[in-house]
Amino acid sequence: MKPPLTAWKLLLLIGAMPVAGGVLADEPAFAKGEPSFRRHVIPLLGRAGCSTRECHGSFSGQGGFQLSLFGYDFDADHKELTQDTDGGEGEARVNLADAANSLLVTKPTAQVKHKGKERFKKDSWEHQLLQRWIAAGAKNDATTSGEFDRLEVLPREIVFKARGEKTQLKVLVHWKGGESEDVTQITRFRTNDESIAIISETGLVECKNSGDTHVVAFYDNGVTPIPVMLPVSELAGEKFPNVRTPTKVDELIAAKLRKLGVVPSELCSDAEFLRRASLDVAGTLPTLDEVTKFLSDTVPDKRAKKIEELLTSPGHAAWWATKLCDFTGNSAKQIFNESVTELNGDFSRQWWEWIERRIAKNEPYDKLAAGIILATSRSKPDQSYKDYALEMASYLRRENPADFAARETMPHYWARKNVQKPEDRALSFAHAFLGVRIECAQCHKHPFDQWTKADYEQFQQFFEPLRYDSNLRRDPVVNFVTAVKQVSNVVGTGKEMQMREAQSAEIRRRIEAGELIPIHEVYVSTRNPRNTIARMMDNMRAYSGRVLTPKLLGGDQVLIKEYADPREPLMQWLRSKDNPFFARAFVNRVWAAYFHRGLVEPADDINLANPPVNAELMDYLAGEFIAHGYDMRHLHRLILTSDTYQRSWRPNATNELDERNFSRFVMRRLPAEVLLDAMTLATAAGGQQRAFAEDTKNREIGPNVAAFGLAEAFAGKNTPDHALTIFGKSARETNCDCERASVPTLLQSLYTRNDPEMLARIETQRSGTPAWISELRTAKHRPDDKMITEAFLRTLSRPPTAEELQKARTDIAAARDPIDGLRDLLWALLNTREFTVNH
Repeated sequence: MKPPLTAWKLLLLIGAMPVAGGVLADEPAFAKGEPSFRRHVIPLLGRAGCSTRECHGSFSGQGGFQLSLFGYDFDADHKELTQDTDGGEGEARVNLADAANSLLVTKPTAQVKHKGKERFKKDSWEHQLLQRWIAAGAKNDATTSGEFDRLEVLPREIVFKARGEKTQLKVLVHWKGGESEDVTQITRFRTNDESIAIISETGLVECKNSGDTHVVAFYDNGVTPIPVMLPVSELAGEKFPNVRTPTKVDELIAAKLRKLGVVPSELCSDAEFLRRASLDVAGTLPTLDEVTKFLSDTVPDKRAKKIEELLTSPGHAAWWATKLCDFTGNSAKQIFNESVTELNGDFSRQWWEWIERRIAKNEPYDKLAAGIILATSRSKPDQSYKDYALEMASYLRRENPADFAARETMPHYWARKNVQKPEDRALSFAHAFLGVRIECAQCHKHPFDQWTKADYEQFQQFFEPLRYDSNLRRDPVVNFVTAVKQVSNVVGTGKEMQMREAQSAEIRRRIEAGELIPIHEVYVSTRNPRNTIARMMDNMRAYSGRVLTPKLLGGDQVLIKEYADPREPLMQWLRSKDNPFFARAFVNRVWAAYFHRGLVEPADDINLANPPVNAELMDYLAGEFIAHGYDMRHLHRLILTSDTYQRSWRPNATNELDERNFSRFVMRRLPAEVLLDAMTLATAAGGQQRAFAEDTKNREIGPNVAAFGLAEAFAGKNTPDHALTIFGKSARETNCDCERASVPTLLQSLYTRNDPEMLARIETQRSGTPAWISELRTAKHRPDDKMITEAFLRTLSRPPTAEELQKARTDIAAARDPIDGLRDLLWALLNTREFTVNH
């Protein structure tokens, strides 16, 4: 006998039932009581579109009337509504003496001319609610109506059975005092994909097509997404086939696919796996010997062993150091040192080497992050400026330089030109370590998240005392500027070019000798400079005389006077188990690196209205990452050993259109550095392949010494290689992962087909050593099937098919010189889509 339904279960059941039309009452319950400015009036104006950017919520308002965007600033909005209550004769926005003739009532009901047209009907409950609020005195109860707690939306998930079905959402707001009410009719709604589902202004969801998306409810400071889906096939639910799920990752992926009726692809071949994993994990094309050995290996756990080998390889540390440099903004162009700009390239190289060392040791991610976040330039608290300058000189000298990567901290993150203001530091920190974009909150409430301008202003207070300059440099012995002026005086005045050359020569001499040089430093100021005081005054004026207290995003206020470094409570917050961003941001970026997209996409835009495509999987991976002490290799291993990562790119009838639920491997173009290294590796002479694969210091996935080395920096060559640029290498100049591009362009095709540098790779490597074709030409080999097969193994990491082999034989035989024919085959393989993508 089934147990009786509780009221709660009944509510869920009713809320989940498909309906033919709306089930909302004509008049909501809250409209019958005394209206609340915060709880009812402002949300109603928001739902009606009055406070959107197209209307009175725009930067300059409309018709001399401005509301805060989406109604986040209750005090400012109340002041704007009531400031002209004595206008008389119906001209007041809020007329306490004649509520019915208030413009707030007559304009949205189109009783008087209104550019925004009718927003609701005359005599409707909306009309009556606004009129009753005014008649009751138009009170501002923002501070007395209770504190927002959470938003609850029912049903929590919608799985439709057919196109055209509709389901009505029910939105409940819970206040911290224990009260709750149904606010469905004054909630704003949005769909994340109109091709899958649409939603009315009253929360009625209609299925438009098969697939999955989210609809989102916005009320007060609550943002709640609801998964919505329609199975793409009849193989959903109980009809879903038995799919192997050897890992928890696979279980959670399969659970979502079961709802959608999407059957995952089979596992990829060994050749596909080896190429895919080598390029993804280590940024390195597998060598000829590796491919041959792996394909002939018959042990059942060879894939797991290869993953462990790759995770401890030099390529893994190099490639993932480069990726973390992307996320943290390591750019020689941005590193700022006013006195010695020649050092920017070397600082960029030090930055990469510091991260690479820690990945190679598998240092916990939270410790690596702390070494960047809490960094100051002086390695010890009691270190003098002179000793600091000498220490930095020791890392830069020509002979026997000291090991910068051995330092506990890496301060160059705070030394960039684009983070010299507290507000810019806040933006950069949120992007790099939280995966959050808070740029919108600089001016107004984030349209799809909870952050207000006050949240942003309070968050940036953590970075106010941080400095990067040389104001502490007062010792004449250390003050290199004086020495440079003395050199300039020898040259004479009026000869600026010669003066700069003399200064540059003296700087170069001192750097190479390891002598004192003028150098800025990152430090925490204990003073209150004028700009900080001015900013505090601005904040007080903007917030009615209140001084902003530093506040964590979505967290508590912090008394930073209790800390020697205001960044310490930030780091403690990042390490707390309930932090909603830190672990998830890294997990999401790692997932995005191994697939074509993150669990949250874009990968650096974690916000409440942009939920994970598989929330349970995100929770699991983040929880495992934290539970294992932020072990990066453990996280990589969880993903790489899953069937989900090892699936074929070949689709079946149910998943051919799936590009968001990971039922198959979606092919993607190789990153710029990986692709150019692959070209070099594929064409290298037999004896050079392994050496090149392991020598990451001279690889594109490494520190890019050719672009950032000392000699080249003096020559001004601290910009990325042209080929890297056209293939989308990140410039690392903005707070956006989107700087790294992967879209195909005409310039890329021209490079691979005709560029002299590309053509030279086939016979002569950059180092001047002979390539594979040159080696064969010198030895006067005659191409045979073995060499044709080697060309395929070198480039595509697989042997040729019988048809490809026969075609290659024919083309080589028709060439004027057989070696030229083999060369043309190699060139053709390098220009195939199969070579330029990871599949």
